[in-house]
Amino acid sequence: MKPIRTAYSDAYYCETPQPSMRKLSLVACLVKERGYAKLVKPEPVGRKELELIHQKRYVKSVMTGKGELADCAFGFWSESYRDGVLAINGGNLLAAKMALEDGIAANVGQGFHHARAEFGAGFCTFNGLALVAALNPDLSVLVIDCDEHAGDGTAELTVKIPNLTNFSICGSRMGCRESERSIVRHVERRDEAAYRKHLREALDFAASTKPALVIYQAGMDPHEDDPLARSQMTGDFLRYRDQFVMETLALELALPFFFVLAGGYQEPMAEKLVPLHARTFEIAARVKGQIRQKAHFKPMVQKLDSNIL
Repeated sequence: MKPIRTAYSDAYYCETPQPSMRKLSLVACLVKERGYAKLVKPEPVGRKELELIHQKRYVKSVMTGKGELADCAFGFWSESYRDGVLAINGGNLLAAKMALEDGIAANVGQGFHHARAEFGAGFCTFNGLALVAALNPDLSVLVIDCDEHAGDGTAELTVKIPNLTNFSICGSRMGCRESERSIVRHVERRDEAAYRKHLREALDFAASTKPALVIYQAGMDPHEDDPLARSQMTGDFLRYRDQFVMETLALELALPFFFVLAGGYQEPMAEKLVPLHARTFEIAARVKGQIRQKAHFKPMVQKLDSNIL
């Protein structure tokens, strides 16, 4: 087992009504303590980068806290919320860079996959998955989204960003549109066979298209005890899911990837939700330990300063 470099900043934490940003510091402390992750501090993204994918009016509203769009994603606005979102998206950029250097990396944060160009929704403010692709137009980026809810915002942004492809496996489609670069596979309640089939399909797609970078949304809201879960998957199945995806990407396909935590809404967090996210890190650390030789990957265009915590 080898710890994976993982983007995290204390700025990620915000007192959100649901666990979305409250859980992040707990996860970071646990995975560092257990030796699964080496935490690396990202620089927050700025307005110029965000305006590559989001409308200026929307970005300005969130940055200043003024206007009707400022609180559209979470239902409230505060400086700590804004700063957390900017830091988390900086973490996605840093995790992408580290994945291309190490083969595996992570961000203790979300991809914000419901965020569209014009507004945020579903606890998602600025789309950090699409931002990675937009800032690195010479790299093909594939998102394998295993959140309970399909990445509708990412799907819409594939139209604007030609090097971005989204493959969602979900229990709730969220009106997610399909296209040549937006694939959606729906799973009914407790249908593990269908979920396994769709995972294989997503990884076969990765094998055939050979993206320069894969982003894996390791959502824990499909869990059977999650209040927002329709697919109702067991903890054992989600362990299988994470292991299958990571082993296939790293050991079989040799594709660099990083993962984000994505959804998970169980309370109390420390007892129910945080251990589920920590297990994803444990699996990643074990997979990294199986990589015998580091591959040489093309450097990212985007350069970010970082500091080991």
